[in-house]
Amino acid sequence: MGRTIAIIGGTGKEGRGIALRWANAGHEVIVGSRDGQRAAEKAAELSSLGHGTIRGSDNASAVRAAEVALLSVPYGAHGDTLRGLRQELQDRVLIDITVPLAPPKVRTVHLPKGRAAALEAQEVLGPGAKVVAALHHVSSAHLADPEHAIDCDVLACSDDPAALELALSLIGDLGLSGYDAGPLANAVALESLTPVLLHLNKRYKGRGAGLRLTGI
Repeated sequence: MGRTIAIIGGTGKEGRGIALRWANAGHEVIVGSRDGQRAAEKAAELSSLGHGTIRGSDNASAVRAAEVALLSVPYGAHGDTLRGLRQELQDRVLIDITVPLAPPKVRTVHLPKGRAAALEAQEVLGPGAKVVAALHHVSSAHLADPEHAIDCDVLACSDDPAALELALSLIGDLGLSGYDAGPLANAVALESLTPVLLHLNKRYKGRGAGLRLTGI
């Protein structure tokens, strides 16, 4: 069953690839941005690629029209974005892919005050929103081409079992295998792996190092 999904900050690299893949899978995708005109232009550009219809609007309008939202903004904009959308995100599943990087040391683990971006999101939004932490380890370079098979598994965690199952299903629609990684507190570990992967990319001249689970 197709879902209506808002991508908050959907004009960036990660948002673009995810929008294309979900639209290709039959979902109705709304690209959101602080600038609604910019979002509409980006949506038209993505729709012209022929992978499905994507529309665009300001972030608040996108979330109001959707069942599920995905947050794809730099950590520096994370808190302000969530506070600005707190009302709209009530009764929504929010998939938070944010990693709390601290430039320029993006290859060093940085734990924010709230221990993880996803935990901070749940704190800001309160119990009315259902936060799922996921998709921290998938390169935007791989996501960008909907025909490209991504050799990577996805770990997802949440305190809401139904929200987690929905997120895992949507991850599957991206062409990825998703796995239940436990409660939202485990987002600390998930987010912390991204700087390690960035280090591996630099050290071994990789192009989007990812994770594969074995023994399951």
